[in-house]
Amino acid sequence: MEFRDLGIDAELLHALDDAGYTVPTPIQEQAIPPALRGSDVLGLAQTGTGKTCAFAIPIVQKLKREERLPGFPPIRSLILTPTRELAIQIYDSFIEYAKYTDIRCALVYGGVSQYNQTEALSAGVDVLVATPGRLNDLCGQGYIDLEDIELFVLDEADRMLDMGFIDDVERIIKRMGDRKMQTLLFSATMPQSVKALVRRLLDENFERVEVTPVSTTVETIDQSVYFVDRENKRKLLLYTLRDPAIDRALVFVRTKSGAEKVSHELGRAHVGAGAIHGDKSQIDRQNALNRFKEGKIRVLVATDIAARGLDISELSHVINYDVPNEPENYVHRIGRTGRAGQSGIAITFCQADEVPYLRRIEKLIDKEIPVREDNPYPMQEKPHEGGRSGGRSRSRRGGRGRRGHSGKPQTTAPAQTAAQESNAPAAENRQTKRRPRRRRRPSGANRTPAGEA
Repeated sequence: MEFRDLGIDAELLHALDDAGYTVPTPIQEQAIPPALRGSDVLGLAQTGTGKTCAFAIPIVQKLKREERLPGFPPIRSLILTPTRELAIQIYDSFIEYAKYTDIRCALVYGGVSQYNQTEALSAGVDVLVATPGRLNDLCGQGYIDLEDIELFVLDEADRMLDMGFIDDVERIIKRMGDRKMQTLLFSATMPQSVKALVRRLLDENFERVEVTPVSTTVETIDQSVYFVDRENKRKLLLYTLRDPAIDRALVFVRTKSGAEKVSHELGRAHVGAGAIHGDKSQIDRQNALNRFKEGKIRVLVATDIAARGLDISELSHVINYDVPNEPENYVHRIGRTGRAGQSGIAITFCQADEVPYLRRIEKLIDKEIPVREDNPYPMQEKPHEGGRSGGRSRSRRGGRGRRGHSGKPQTTAPAQTAAQESNAPAAENRQTKRRPRRRRRPSGANRTPAGEA
């Protein structure tokens, strides 16, 4: 099937052709037709499956066909998304798909001056792409009126709620009033909080579209793992980046300080690198992303703020410098490569205390990640219980339980006893200090001090 088979107008087909898109992805093939018919849609798909196009094309086509009201045009479509990076990418997609129409788009997000955003709004807007905080701010100041919204998209709904935006989302829903509108809700997962939104926002006859659940990883991504000690991770990263096949690499770390440190160390090694994390200003984050996309730097180091929403074409490699402690984030991280049917490579560095995280990831994706054989810095530290080192399987290590010389699994009781014994001297000292005070109390003369019974 091609896009022309989905009932898309010629102007949009022309724009899709300019972008090099002729064959829809599964989410686009299944979501575009009901959206064009006017149905509410629940789309369940992981990042990198083409969700933006799945809602942008129907919105542009429906608004293009409707006659615009005279005078100052109201905002007719709202796309709400959790992060600035994702908002910018969605806005860019709308501009690309609507370039042969007279549809006007605007973008509002926090972290920057609102002046340019309010200037764009004053010219009249058909489609507004926004993050929750700034949208509520501008509504409160009277710059935005949401009462005429005809098409509403809530993108990355599960992440929106995970990031604590539920109150902002509730305020935005109230601002749109009770009038009937077409709603398209997209989410990678369906926790109870998202199910509640579905019941509230979508018509009872909504269309459910589900492709590539979050527990599966894109088949075109080659996944592998290095087992390495913490102190050798930097050396291993530099060794890995010596591969000339790595044109651009997105390196994920767990903390903001870690992102800065890794980026700085790469710079000292004469590897062009930038960092993206929550403490960076929006301008700095966007500058680093633009430099990476333009090939001015080879490596972008990021926290999980970039795990969902970043769309970087032809990204060859994702490197997990730190194993994510939430297994779903692994799927979202490596989904930055292997997009739109292209191949990609995901390499994970796993140190001893991260092995349990790796186990949870493998359980989620129902696949054991292969161990790379070309490891110049093999792990010396003993992995945590239940782990593997250097590619040895659990069966070779004798199962999950730790075993003594007898080969029988040890219980946790000895460890607990040792912990109690290690605390005993401190407890005795506390009791000894209290005894003189207790003996001086007449009412306590016949009492037995704690711990002496």
